[in-house]
Amino acid sequence: MTIASTESPARVPGTPHELVVLSDSVSIYRGDCRDILPTLGEVDAVVTDPPYGLGKRMSGGTWGKADKYGDMWEWDKEAPHEAVAAVLGLARPTIMWGGNYFAVPPSRCWLSWSKVNVVQTMASMELAWTNFDRPAKEWRGPVGVHDTGHHTQKPVPLMAWCLSFLPEACAVCDPFMGSGSTGIACIRTGRKFIGIEKDARYFEIARARLENELRQGLLPLKHNMV
Repeated sequence: MTIASTESPARVPGTPHELVVLSDSVSIYRGDCRDILPTLGEVDAVVTDPPYGLGKRMSGGTWGKADKYGDMWEWDKEAPHEAVAAVLGLARPTIMWGGNYFAVPPSRCWLSWSKVNVVQTMASMELAWTNFDRPAKEWRGPVGVHDTGHHTQKPVPLMAWCLSFLPEACAVCDPFMGSGSTGIACIRTGRKFIGIEKDARYFEIARARLENELRQGLLPLKHNMV
């Protein structure tokens, strides 16, 4: 199934969405999570990284300008507050990066990512909101290689670390799938993954990465860069 358009369509509630089943354990949807979440079966947990709405304020490093990946300002110009509210309405164990940009309930367990190789013009750390009743925790690790075509690609080891807080979660949903790092972490930790992405270009990027990762068990391919 190929999606020709690279533009994210305006949302029309109730419009059809596209579902691609990559394996018994990996399914990805092309569409708005507000329309798709109510149609899903049981989901044990949510691990996600929505756009933050920083727009032109995201100017660190090589981001914040038009390049071969497109215009970052356009992609991140508006935070998806209504979509995030729909995710919180699932009332599932949730880890949401950039939670400090949204209206979320108080939490004593914030996760932080301390970027050990960050350039001075970029944020040296990021925060993830959780609805866990446990102490806050920190992960120290590199930003990684942004080689997929997504400006804010999260490192797979970071998302795998997030999953370590969800030992009983067999089915994990990422409503803002982006380049698919959460899905790769789910594959590597033996979990079912349900991804949702409304941007056609990023949907295809995630699809290619996930297909490549699924082939790792069959062919001696090189793992995805992180």
